[in-house]
Amino acid sequence: MIAIKPRVCALLVLLLLSACSLEPDYLRPAAPIESAWPTHDETKGATPAPDIGWRAFARNPRLQALITAAIENNRDLRIATLRIEEARALYQIQWSERLPNLDVNAQAARSRTPADLAGTPRAVTTGNYQVGLGVTAFEIDLFGRVKSLSDAALYQFFATEEAQRAVHISLVAEICKSYLTERALSRQRDLAQKSHEAYKHTYALTQKRYEVGATSALELRQYETLLHNARAAVVTLERQRTQVENALVVLTGGKRIPNLPASGILSDDDILHDIPAGLPSDMLESRPDIRQQENLLRSANANIGAARAAFFPRITLTLFGGTASTALSGLFDGGSGAWSFTPQLLLPLFDAGRNIANLDLAEARKNIAVAQYEKAIQVAFREVADALTARGLLNEQVDAQSAILVAETERLRLSKARYDNGIASSLDVLDAERQHFASEQALVQARLTRLLNTVDLYRALGGGLRPDVPKQKNTPG
Repeated sequence: MIAIKPRVCALLVLLLLSACSLEPDYLRPAAPIESAWPTHDETKGATPAPDIGWRAFARNPRLQALITAAIENNRDLRIATLRIEEARALYQIQWSERLPNLDVNAQAARSRTPADLAGTPRAVTTGNYQVGLGVTAFEIDLFGRVKSLSDAALYQFFATEEAQRAVHISLVAEICKSYLTERALSRQRDLAQKSHEAYKHTYALTQKRYEVGATSALELRQYETLLHNARAAVVTLERQRTQVENALVVLTGGKRIPNLPASGILSDDDILHDIPAGLPSDMLESRPDIRQQENLLRSANANIGAARAAFFPRITLTLFGGTASTALSGLFDGGSGAWSFTPQLLLPLFDAGRNIANLDLAEARKNIAVAQYEKAIQVAFREVADALTARGLLNEQVDAQSAILVAETERLRLSKARYDNGIASSLDVLDAERQHFASEQALVQARLTRLLNTVDLYRALGGGLRPDVPKQKNTPG
């Protein structure tokens, strides 16, 4: 067997190293947002949201257990993780095109030529046998077409990684919000059940008073209405709580988790870490969805280089080195060594505008990617701005609702005292009881809204990816 000559190998290496790139220089587009949040937020010396692990943010042990189970078993996150493996394989396939593929090549051929065609008295039978190593149609990447396609696949891989991180962050936020909603509904149900028991007792006393003529049928029916309204509220809230609990089961993998820590009482101290806003420019590094769009933009930029290279000549090489013989038995005899070196040049002359259209397509897709990147930044800015605006207002709302409940509690106490002393009518007590019940429910809802807003701010700022400490960035390897 004869090896490929050293000068041929040297030429091949030289051609491999001489490739140039026609990709446009990548420049990150300017962020189309303001340099500061609409709502002032003092954050000096505060820990950025992405560096606050979800264990520090979600302080409740039950919630931590739910998040852990979701990260391990949630199907959406599992699919997003498998997409990374898919993108990694696609990148490896594309990258392999930059190096020649060395194959063992063995072939045999026999043919028979009739005597009248061969010009001999008898038909002629010939054979051709070859065994060796070969490289088939390897493209010399003089103008960077193959490299640009490889770069595009690499940035697609990085974008898939960021998409998985975005799913992870959204999953943590969704678990937090579902848990908080379940706790709020549970609290509202308990308040409704407490009111129902109180109305049941009052209704029984009113019915006895009605039977002896000490009260009117109107008053009896009014307490009956309150009783049934409270019962309806209990059933409705329990249904809603159960549905949210079922959603949590799906988010955590589809099966109920045994031996979970006990559910805590809904309170800010029980669950949430204070979240600083940081600067708008921080989002470019902390939000995986923004980084995903930027990687897609860089992939589109690399595809322009491949489209430009299609206008230039393309050179491919086919190499073979081994043994050849007309007889199978003579393959490895002395003097049977053979080699071939077949370069091929392809220069596009007329393609009906296909290359021009491909370049226009690549540039249009890059412009689309730029717009999508800018839109992702604007959406992220709006989400954070909305959460910051709501944070101060929701604090005021909770304070106001707490004051309303205190006032309604005192009003109910005074109404009952006046009724017992014969100063006020039962209608005053009924109205006070209705308003007190509504105030209790409204305060729970206001606290829930404030907690959900904090979760939204944590997610919008890129928090929820790490449990405690940063992890090393994955690479395609």
